[in-house]
Amino acid sequence: MSGGGGAEEETTLEFTPTWVVAAVCTVIVAISLAVERLLHFTGKYLKKKNQKPLYEALQKVKEELMLLGFISLLLTVSQSRITKICVSEDIMRHLLPCSLSDEAAHAAPETNSHHRRLLSGGDSIGYCAAKNKVPLLSVEALHHLHIFIFVLAIVHVTFSLLTIVFGGAKIRQWKHWEDAIAKRNYENENVGKPSVTHVHQHDFIKNRFVGLGKRSIILGWLHSFFKQFYGSVTKSDYTALRLGFIMTHCRGNPKFNFHKYMIRALEDDFKIVVGISWYLWVFVVIFLLLNINGWHTYFWIAFIPFVLLLAVGTKLEHVIMQLAHEVAEKHVAIEGELVVQPSDEHFWFGRPQIVLFLIHFILFQNAFEIAFFFWILVQYGFDSCIMGHIKFIIPRLVIGVIIQVLCSYSTLPLYAIVTQMGTHFKRSIFDEHIQAGLVGWAQKVKQRKGLKAAFGGAASTDGSSTGVQMGGLGHKESGSTDGASVRALQLMGGVGRKESGSTDGASVRALQQTGGDGSK
Repeated sequence: MSGGGGAEEETTLEFTPTWVVAAVCTVIVAISLAVERLLHFTGKYLKKKNQKPLYEALQKVKEELMLLGFISLLLTVSQSRITKICVSEDIMRHLLPCSLSDEAAHAAPETNSHHRRLLSGGDSIGYCAAKNKVPLLSVEALHHLHIFIFVLAIVHVTFSLLTIVFGGAKIRQWKHWEDAIAKRNYENENVGKPSVTHVHQHDFIKNRFVGLGKRSIILGWLHSFFKQFYGSVTKSDYTALRLGFIMTHCRGNPKFNFHKYMIRALEDDFKIVVGISWYLWVFVVIFLLLNINGWHTYFWIAFIPFVLLLAVGTKLEHVIMQLAHEVAEKHVAIEGELVVQPSDEHFWFGRPQIVLFLIHFILFQNAFEIAFFFWILVQYGFDSCIMGHIKFIIPRLVIGVIIQVLCSYSTLPLYAIVTQMGTHFKRSIFDEHIQAGLVGWAQKVKQRKGLKAAFGGAASTDGSSTGVQMGGLGHKESGSTDGASVRALQLMGGVGRKESGSTDGASVRALQQTGGDGSK
């Protein structure tokens, strides 16, 4: 081995003691196996507890880890070719994160422990220098980019998990409201004629109705904006929205456990939130492109998730207010309970799913900001020119904390309940075994119809055919529905009811997707 420090750093495996190689391999393999076993036993535990949505979210995390592994392999294999792409030095003087004067001021010897030099580094520099050019990307810069991608993915998954855990804890606090409503309904079962409710004296209307006219529109949006910061969902809100959902989607089952359904729906959405979709990677690339010296992109971009989060919270609160206004404008007094009418029209572009997309983007963007900060801090130090002035750093961190707290304790619980106020219910309304039964039943119907078409037996199914009467299924047709399907149909009361029903392909698809919205 050569004596100099730089040569010592570039020692190959040929001249490295075998015990060092074996020890390093042992540690790496042991850590990898420990993580793999942890994920495996976590998956087994979730399956044992019948937590299929969380199990699928865990599988999504494994997919992200596999993608990161592939990115790591691709960078490692292609690094020698990338570093030997030579370009003119003039090209490398434009669109820099730091100015060239900063580079001269911070010029220093090679760093030690946390900056490794790969074997091809010196070769690539000499290779391009012989052509009077410079490498397109140095080995060290490639390694730093490699680390950043890993840090970003890990921080995103961690922050998403924390958001779901804290938000779920907030939502589970509503369980005592569900229990209180169930107890009250049980006590009122034997009560005779329902009482008359004066709409404007109802707690839900008093808290949400701000009057009529143009002035009320402005007051409504202002009230919605500030409401997300305190008591975003009250007991009167929960009671009114719960009853509106049940009367719209499962009228035949007034004892439906709305809270349990809401938790299942949130767990289903978690597997979407925890992933990193292609458009999020596009955003990362755009940010890396615009991170130019003097633009302070890392500072201004921190306001994007903050503004979006406030907009989402305000919109969700405003949906509740619109539901209250619809009732208050149409009725003075009603017999029985106050019932709101869920509709997709209250959401942006009539699509409640847009809210989940925005929450996904907000969480990723916030994770990106925090990951970028800590990556710069560890890799280059607090005084790095990329880090910027202290006046830009503190607001970024404060905004990141506010986003995480507000999203966990206000926006996510709001999302969980308000997005149930759309025209359609989610497939989580059925238990897992009932979902499987419905899908199996629908597939049998498709197969039977295919056989009829093949043998020319496409007879009319009007009149005596099977109607999808989900309130009380009195018969089966040729064993097309199994026990789980029948239980699901009985459970849902009036969902998917058709006036003179033939079970056609559209209704079968509706059952598969559990997207029916009530009687047609």
